[in-house]
Amino acid sequence: MTRSMQEESEGKLKGILGYTEDDVVSTDFIGDSRSSIFDAKAGIALNDNFVKLVSWYDNEWGYSSRVIDLIVHIATA
Repeated sequence: MTRSMQEESEGKLKGILGYTEDDVVSTDFIGDSRSSIFDAKAGIALNDNFVKLVSWYDNEWGYSSRVIDLIVHIATA
């Protein structure tokens, strides 16, 4: 699962989805324009059918960045 998240963060979702294996806290993402940063170290498998994933984000900055992306997309369509 983590490999897939890393591949997507480097592929078609680059700039939108992030990936980290670093030890991080919420303040590490202040001003980060990505919508979500997957924390590979924080998730746990509770059993074979249930996995807890953790993702970080700067709510206002990430959202504002996607609004700008949408405006640019509409303006160039």
